[in-house]
Amino acid sequence: MATHLPEENESLWLLTASPVMWAAHLMVSYGTAAIWCAKVAGPGGSLATTRMAIAAYTLLALAAITIVGGTGYRRYKGGHAAVPHDDDTPQDRHSFMGFATLLLSALSAVAVIYAALVIVFIDRCF
Repeated sequence: MATHLPEENESLWLLTASPVMWAAHLMVSYGTAAIWCAKVAGPGGSLATTRMAIAAYTLLALAAITIVGGTGYRRYKGGHAAVPHDDDTPQDRHSFMGFATLLLSALSAVAVIYAALVIVFIDRCF
């Protein structure tokens, strides 16, 4: 019995959502620090306020990436297709896209954590 998969109504946007969130986190974090150092604190100024903002950005990005990764996982496990998902069937395509979304979400979460580690090591504006 074939299951109905909503492939016709889906696109590749979910696959790219986690890397876009990582890129946005990186841009907003570094942009906040750059503007803070250039306009407010000056050279040698404290980054305490910026650290809190970047921590909030990081938590928000990780929460959003977790939601996207969970959706990818549900798509991957939703069917009963056998690994390696290389058959030309709707179920294998659906599972492969879910697995790719899950892996990109995991990679994006690691990238967000690495980008946020800057606030641990740098405490003053240069």
